[in-house]
Amino acid sequence: MIVVVIIGLLAALAVPALQRARLASRQAAFLNDLRIAKDAFETYALEHGGWPPDGNAGIPPEMDEYLPPARWSGRTPIGGRWDWDQGQYGVTAGLSVRLPLQTDQEMTRIDGKIDDGNLDTGQFRRRSQGFIYVLEF
Repeated sequence: MIVVVIIGLLAALAVPALQRARLASRQAAFLNDLRIAKDAFETYALEHGGWPPDGNAGIPPEMDEYLPPARWSGRTPIGGRWDWDQGQYGVTAGLSVRLPLQTDQEMTRIDGKIDDGNLDTGQFRRRSQGFIYVLEF
């Protein structure tokens, strides 16, 4: 009976730690993907003299050479889908994630890692039905 209680206690301690590690892993993967996409869009802008057209709820086909469509048309590591926004949400150019599965608290933690920790200001901010990383205001 004591062994069962000890195993139960160890499991009770391990499950929250595993959940935190899983969340941290998803957030790190999202941040890495965001950096990759940001670099790809900036490279496109340098090579073509401007940003690609709005993505119509996705990544525009002009980016296929820079971001393989098979990877960037699916779900993001935090849920939701990638979306390129040009001239939308009050910014000139931005990379969005629409309908992520993360809570505002979790998204605020992500914001704290790349920006000012406030989803209403800065480069990473809330938009309707998601969040946007501003490349140009």
